[in-house]
Parts: sequence; C-alpha cells; structure tokens
Amino acid sequence: MAIIDQLATSLNRKDEAPNQELAKNIADQADKNAVKELVDLLNHKDKNIQSDGIKVLYEIGELEPSLIADYSKELIALLDSKNNRLVWGAMTALDTITLITPSAIYSEIAKIIDIANMGSVITRDHGVGILIKLASTEQYAEHAFSLLVEQLKNCPTNQLPMYAENAVPIINDKNKTMFIDVLASRLSEIEKDSKRKRVEKVMKKLNA
Repeated sequence: MAIIDQLATSLNRKDEAPNQELAKNIADQADKNAVKELVDLLNHKDKNIQSDGIKVLYEIGELEPSLIADYSKELIALLDSKNNRLVWGAMTALDTITLITPSAIYSEIAKIIDIANMGSVITRDHGVGILIKLASTEQYAEHAFSLLVEQLKNCPTNQLPMYAENAVPIINDKNKTMFIDVLASRLSEIEKDSKRKRVEKVMKKLNA
C-alpha cells in the first residue's frame, strides 16, 4: 500500500494512531524509500496530508533519526512555511537529528533561533533542544551555549524549569557559574511556586 494511503487523513481517522504505527513500521524496516515518499508529501496540496507527513517523519526521527538525517535542508526550508503545523513539526524533526548532522544544523542556527523566538511553545522547546544538543558537541559548544543563555534570559518563565533541567548534562566547570547566575536572575519573575522550586533544585544540584 502506498504511504499516502496509510496516513490518518487517508483512512478518515481523527487520531494519530495510524501515523504512529506507520512511523514504527518504517523505522523497524529502515525503509528509506518510504521516508522519501513522506518528504515528497510535505508539498502535497492537502494540508492534512502535509501535517500527517511531518508527524510520521518526526516520529521516525524519535525512533531512528539516521533515516531522516539526509533531509535537514528540506526540514529547514519548512521553517518558512505558512502552515504552523509544518513549522513546529519540522523543528521537532530537526531536534531529533541534531547529534547526527550537527554541522548541517549549526550552519542554519541563526534561522532556527529566529523561528524559535517567533514560533509556538513547541517550536521554541525544540529550538532550545537543538541548542542543548549542539552545546554537547565540542566543535559548537561555546557558541551554542551562549545562544542557550540568551534563551534562558528571555524565555517565558513557564518554560524555564524544563529548559534548565534539560541543560544540566551540558553544564561543566567552565560554564556552570554563568548558567547558575542566569537562573538566579530570573527566580523573582517565576510566579508559580512549583516552577520556582524546580529551578532552585537545578541550581542546588549544580552547586553541590
């Protein structure tokens, strides 16, 4: 059965189960031809088909990122789409392949950050995820970390605890002081007690 016929829209399904099942099957079989079909469907005239296509692609990225890693250019191009589903879906997919193709992602980091800053919560979350992954690579660590610090300074306080927690693995003796100082500078802005405690817990852990 053609890939398009297995998408949720084609099956008249409102849930994501068919798309998730399709992604798992493609990942299990390492089906590169199916991945190419999905990438082609991102230009389909039906927006629902486009949305299903990007959903399956980033689900494949979660399972077997190497299968979609060759399509970083196509995914980056989607960041300019007027279809917001494609924008945050593409950012999600890019997040999954960052450690496989760091140079391709880093070469577009200015655009990625611009889109993250203007985009939805999910778009920004994955933009920050990309920065954290780049900061874990020796070649791009310094610049990626400085960009991450800017995100921590300016992101909505609702997102700050998650970003702080996710960044812990890339914190070292060289960048720890700056990281903790940025978190400390924002504590008074966090209205929700539970969220403030999460940030304080990160700071305490790093200071231990």
